[in-house]
Amino acid sequence: MRFRTRSYPFAPPEGLRRPEPRKHVIIIGAGPVGLAAALELSNHGIECVVLDDNNTVAVGSRAICWSKRSLEILDRLGIGDKAVAKGVVWKVGRTFHGDTELFNFDLLPEKGHKRPAFINLQQYYVEEFLIEAASTRPDIDLRFQNRLFDAVHHDEYVEVAVETPDGTYRLETEYLIACDGAGSTLRGLLGLEFAGELFEERFLIADIEMEADFPSERRFWFEPTFHSGQSALLHKQPDNIYRIDLQLGWDADPEVECRKENVEPRIRRVVGSREFRIDWVSVYTFQCRRLSRFVHGRVIFAGDSAHVVSPFGARGGNSGLQDIDNLGWKLAAILDRRAPPGLLDSYDRERTFGADRNIAHSTRTTKFMTPADGIERTFRDQLLKLARHAPFARAWINSGRLSTPCVYPGIRDDAPDLPISARPGSVAPDAPQRQSWLLDQFGGMVVIAGIGIDPPALPGSRPLHVEINAFVRQRYLGQGRKAVYLVRPDQVIAGRWLRTSDDELRSAIKEVYEGKR
Repeated sequence: MRFRTRSYPFAPPEGLRRPEPRKHVIIIGAGPVGLAAALELSNHGIECVVLDDNNTVAVGSRAICWSKRSLEILDRLGIGDKAVAKGVVWKVGRTFHGDTELFNFDLLPEKGHKRPAFINLQQYYVEEFLIEAASTRPDIDLRFQNRLFDAVHHDEYVEVAVETPDGTYRLETEYLIACDGAGSTLRGLLGLEFAGELFEERFLIADIEMEADFPSERRFWFEPTFHSGQSALLHKQPDNIYRIDLQLGWDADPEVECRKENVEPRIRRVVGSREFRIDWVSVYTFQCRRLSRFVHGRVIFAGDSAHVVSPFGARGGNSGLQDIDNLGWKLAAILDRRAPPGLLDSYDRERTFGADRNIAHSTRTTKFMTPADGIERTFRDQLLKLARHAPFARAWINSGRLSTPCVYPGIRDDAPDLPISARPGSVAPDAPQRQSWLLDQFGGMVVIAGIGIDPPALPGSRPLHVEINAFVRQRYLGQGRKAVYLVRPDQVIAGRWLRTSDDELRSAIKEVYEGKR
């Protein structure tokens, strides 16, 4: 069944009649990142208001590739099962030169994980699921058709001005989170600009509805016969919707290229004689840019309002959810007076690191896909020819290194001989347990996980006995027999020891809330 966009009702806010009490958090934007922020704060008992200038979910599929890490985050937000049930599960990618397959890859070759490597699911479904979840939380105030048009930063709060169909009003908040996308109004109001690189390249996105038997996998072509001299990408989505990306070149006129009479012949060359219906069309420009800082006093930026990357590699929506995964528990701890405001410095440090990692990957992909004339193009073209016959060359072919969570630097490792898969700074690897999954038992608060050791019950943490099986042994113990792991509320490993003391663990927990782990 084709997706039907619904409109969410406008409810006149109290602020139109009388001043409202100061809010803990106001979130600008009810896209996936803003809604995730609201739900994560709600998980920690923090009330928030979400302001959005629209009253519908996204038009067009937009972000469609949701990584294993994003699905683990969505589990904590209450919609993981629903997203996987609706999405198209995949893990295989194939890369072609012309009509010849150069190689394929498996993104999750091992078993023992609750979530798949990726699902394809249109952004409008993700937003709808998140809205449904948020609507059941009494501490989330969703306000549609409420447009931010001014913000004034004070020492103790931020004051915002909001326009509605019934007039304007003002609100005060302790913290303001900007999740209003690449064209962020709030970023403009504060006079902040992106730094980075804008590439002279354009791609056409076309979502088409058709009956077809394409497998659930990613297919990327360099110089396909149906789109000579350019690149192309195909993804399968739910509801018989297929995403086709076609390289156009910098000289392409976006308005002209989106016209039906120009789009249809291009799609016909891809799908052949099959009947199809165009569902959505857009043209995008490659860019890799970010704010120099994501935290500006009491104003915090996340998702596309903080950083933008070229779309190949599925780094946009996924990195936005990872921003919120990092931010939510820290902001909640500050508001609950369990951590100092300086904890936000670690959000800025870790997520700008993550953004730089994504930008570096995306920039390398862009330059390989759209090489400059001269040595860049010669190298790319010769490598594609070599890869047909020489397997070693295939590792250098870059059609988009797909999104994975970064490993945050600077967290001391007290047991470096344990497996690298569970090193400090990385997301704790999943593993099956007798009645559940290991990641389902992490998150929400600091966890002291004992593997072959009785974990102590210490203030500010929860003890967890981990059942040892083959997957836990492989991912957490290696050749060891026992270990203690300290896991942050965002499921990131904050420390690990072969032997430790209660005093050492108390000190480590304190460092977590100081942003040192």
